[in-house]
Amino acid sequence: MSVNPASPAGASGQAASNGRKALSVLIVSTLAFTVCFMVWMMFGVIGIPIKKALNLNSTEFGLLTAMPVLSGSLIRVPLGIWTDKFGGRIVFFCLMMACVLPIWLMSYATAYWHFLVIGLFVGLAGGSFSVGTPYVARWFPKNRQGFAMGVFGAGNSGAAVNKFVAPGLVVAFGWTMVPHVYAAVLLGTAILFWFFSHSDDKHLVTSNASFVSQLKALKDPRVLKYCQYYSIVFGGYVALSLWMVQYYVGEYGLDIRVAALLAACFSLPGGVLRAVGGWMSDKHGAHNVTWWVLWVSWICLFILSYPQTDFTVMTVNGAKTFHIGLNVYVFTGLMFTLGIAWAFGKASVFKYISDDYGANIGTISGIVGLAGGLGGFVLPIMFGALMDLTGIRSSAFMLMYAVVWVSLIWMYWTEVRKTEMMGKNAPASPISQSFAR
Repeated sequence: MSVNPASPAGASGQAASNGRKALSVLIVSTLAFTVCFMVWMMFGVIGIPIKKALNLNSTEFGLLTAMPVLSGSLIRVPLGIWTDKFGGRIVFFCLMMACVLPIWLMSYATAYWHFLVIGLFVGLAGGSFSVGTPYVARWFPKNRQGFAMGVFGAGNSGAAVNKFVAPGLVVAFGWTMVPHVYAAVLLGTAILFWFFSHSDDKHLVTSNASFVSQLKALKDPRVLKYCQYYSIVFGGYVALSLWMVQYYVGEYGLDIRVAALLAACFSLPGGVLRAVGGWMSDKHGAHNVTWWVLWVSWICLFILSYPQTDFTVMTVNGAKTFHIGLNVYVFTGLMFTLGIAWAFGKASVFKYISDDYGANIGTISGIVGLAGGLGGFVLPIMFGALMDLTGIRSSAFMLMYAVVWVSLIWMYWTEVRKTEMMGKNAPASPISQSFAR
């Protein structure tokens, strides 16, 4: 006996089937993105023994860690376009398979330029975000897309997984074991993804637009603004995830395993809690969440910027020296708070996109992801250059503090002040909205 799809029973069965497929797509895509992100952040740990072996300065180390981020960023817009055109399932699978061999070959590199070149190919795994975001979002209704994209974005926790796994492999077997293990894990994940993911032709977007024409979206001031926000909450997250292990080792003299564990206190909430940020963005709006994220970031980065300082004061009893600086516990607590804020911010920025560009989410998410990724590429190099120039490790946080200032001012003039001038019929400001709720 067949059931008419148009009947209530048939419609109910079809909805249940779609719901199961959507859940399966969300789970397996999040797993795949977690593994891809783990691979993408590989140099954050293995870069430390490589730096020592090759006698690299801080700028060279920053470039080494940033090379995978560069290619993973530049590929995001084409991947977003291809996802719209061909579907997320096939694009995601092919992307993972294309990264397996370069990851394996990483263990055979010996010269600095070897690592830079192979790092570009390994970095393609970072483009998986621009595939998975539209792929997952289109399986869910609009009022649940923020949460769905937040769950998928929790794959950023792959940065923390890298910090849990890689240090043990480095200490036990040497850094060359890490690429071998990661290549095998990525291959297994790609196969698993293929068998448990689904495709739907209704999700395809027919477009003959070229890469260059898609970039014309950058003329939209809103897209530029979202790029700026994302360069902080994602670009800053990537940069600090790559930088923190060696920061702990240099600043506090910790063992690489302890340093990686503490650095995970920033990376883990920065990934896992993205789903909570998606839920909050659905409930309270992308604007309110982003506004609070930027203010929390401003406060944390202001405190983190202060270097270890000794100063002498002439008292009535003679000279007295005082020390001001963050100990490892306060520093880790601030980084933990910053990770939570940026997890919410990453989700809220993409809620902006799903609200404003629902029909073109693949391309816009690719462009915004590109901006965020380029932030993750440029910042580690600038961290290293500032370190070499000033000798102050906290100069990395000084730079991030300045970038957050730009976003706060931009948001105030384009959103907060505009809302305030709309009059009494509109909400007064994000702050008053938040308290009202």
